Amino acid sequence: MEKLLFIQTGFGVDVHGQDVTKAAERAVRNAIYHNSMAGIEAMLPDHDLNRMVVHVKLAVPTDHDKLDQARIKKLIPYGTVTVELMDGGMMTTSGIFLADKADKNDLMYIVNASVETGY
Repeated sequence: MEKLLFIQTGFGVDVHGQDVTKAAERAVRNAIYHNSMAGIEAMLPDHDLNRMVVHVKLAVPTDHDKLDQARIKKLIPYGTVTVELMDGGMMTTSGIFLADKADKNDLMYIVNASVETGY
């Protein structure tokens, strides 16, 4: 990325089912869906939203190999998107095991996201 313009942060939780992708999707949505980058077109080369470069960093507690990066990339509507995984986040008890919610155990997964946007 030649020029970094915005960094948005968020977190997401999967309380039941221990699905790291679901928690990561929620973290990215939390980062990007609570703000507007009005005027970004004027900052981009050729004023083209598809010239954006978006780098999604995800701090996940476990199951790196199970995270579906394609699902994460689909959350970003414009530009070239890359995803970087790193150790982090948290696993902690949800306090209850619910078999009907596809729980494998009583843990909830928490993922942190940083969404860097530029060109």
